[in-house]
Amino acid sequence: MELKPMKIKDLPQVLEIEKLSYSNPWTKESFLYEITENPLATYLVAVEGEKVIGYGGIWVVLDEAHITTLAVHPLYRRNGVGASLLNALLEVARNKKVRNIILEVRVSNLPAQHLYQKTGFKPIGLRKKYYTRPEEDAIVMSIELKEEI
Repeated sequence: MELKPMKIKDLPQVLEIEKLSYSNPWTKESFLYEITENPLATYLVAVEGEKVIGYGGIWVVLDEAHITTLAVHPLYRRNGVGASLLNALLEVARNKKVRNIILEVRVSNLPAQHLYQKTGFKPIGLRKKYYTRPEEDAIVMSIELKEEI
């Protein structure tokens, strides 16, 4: 498996994973904006050969960051792909001198919560009715990045 910056040519496979992973998937236009126009955004894909098996994105604003999305194709879950993507996004943040990263995760998404907690994220709040289709609360999680000594 290799991690690379997301490119326009990756979008058909990214959108397939998006539809398999989320009940309210992002559109092609949303991803296009993120990878071609949003100066705050970094998006990565995990690939095996020519096959995109996962992706993730992060926005960096000054010394804070927000993980916007992270998904792995169902056939490749629980094999370290999500952890690799998450760690690569954390490295992007460290390189940009980020101090704090937040994300939201569905209350029902226990596998994702476990991954985030294993990586050092801690729950810091709840966003009521954050998600739609189905309506559900989001747990807000955060990690503080330590400066390298």
